[in-house]
Amino acid sequence: MSLRSPLGRARGLGSAKSGTGHFWMQRLTAIALVPLALWFAISVVGLSGADYATAKAWAGRPVNAALMLLVLLTAVWHAILGVQVVIEDYVHGGAAKWFGLIATRLLGGFLAVFMAVSVLKVAVGG
Repeated sequence: MSLRSPLGRARGLGSAKSGTGHFWMQRLTAIALVPLALWFAISVVGLSGADYATAKAWAGRPVNAALMLLVLLTAVWHAILGVQVVIEDYVHGGAAKWFGLIATRLLGGFLAVFMAVSVLKVAVGG
C-alpha cells in the first residue's frame, strides 16, 4: 500500500508533450484525405475506359499531378502515423519497438520518394 496520491505516482513516468500533436496530425491528415480520396476515386472512374495516352495526358496536367502528389504523400504520412500508434501500443520489447518505429519511418520515406518521382516522371514526361 502506498501513501502517495495518484498524481504523485504518475509524476516522473514520462512526458506527454508530443501526444497531442500526433493526435491532431492524424486527424488533420484524415480530414485532408476525404476530399482528396473522393477526387482520386472520381478521376479513376472517369479514366476507366481510357487508353494509355489519355491517362498519361490526364496525369501530365499540373493540377492533376499536384493533387495526385497530395493524395499519395498525405496517405503515406497518415499511414506512418497510424502504424506508429500500433507499434507504440502493442509492441512491448524495447529493441523491437525501436526497430519497428525506425523501419516504419524508413519504409514510409522510401515509398513517398518513390511515388513522388513516379508521378513527376509521368507529369513532366521522360
